[in-house]
Amino acid sequence: MIQGHRDKQATNGFTPVWMDIAFKERGVKRYGVGECNPRIAEYNESTQLAGYDDKIAWCSSFLNWCMKQSDIAGTRSALARSWLTWGNELAAPIYGCVAVLTADDAVEWKGHVGFFLGSDARNVHLFGGNQLEEVRELAYPLDRVLAYRWP
Repeated sequence: MIQGHRDKQATNGFTPVWMDIAFKERGVKRYGVGECNPRIAEYNESTQLAGYDDKIAWCSSFLNWCMKQSDIAGTRSALARSWLTWGNELAAPIYGCVAVLTADDAVEWKGHVGFFLGSDARNVHLFGGNQLEEVRELAYPLDRVLAYRWP
């Protein structure tokens, strides 16, 4: 069973405004070769990747865009690990917090970032961008979590 998944108990029933914004983007996907999804290019406008297409890593761009729509300053960086110094660190995750993860490989600057939905014994469940090349929910191993952050 996923703990905290959409029940919002950890936030006393409060749904962070950025989560409503993020969920409305569900299903936005990277286009094929030779095409660019203009919505993802718009996400990139929230970072130093302004003008880039949908063929680059855009998980941080998506979170920055969601925060901007919520009138909350993000990191303005396309690097997932830029969220490690954003806001306040949480000792334990709460629904909608930013989860910062390591990448699949050991390269220090690489990572992934998404909004925390919940967790189970082995995985953290995130909602975010560039998760299998689209905006969606996806599970990641718990041992990849570096930090949980809150504005």
